[in-house]
Amino acid sequence: MMSAGESRGRVRQLREKAQELNTAAERSADPEERRRLQEKARRLQEQSEKEDKIDDRGMDPM
Repeated sequence: MMSAGESRGRVRQLREKAQELNTAAERSADPEERRRLQEKARRLQEQSEKEDKIDDRGMDPM
């Protein structure tokens, strides 16, 4: 079971990684690589939002 602080930390890490992937996608010259990075970033962002909502309700997402 994660504490609220651990859960918030995980959400922050997911969002930071999503931003890093978006930045890498912007810099990529390969359209396929750009699309792949953007898709991965989108999934991480969705996961962070889901975990943030679960944490706001006071439930353990694990």
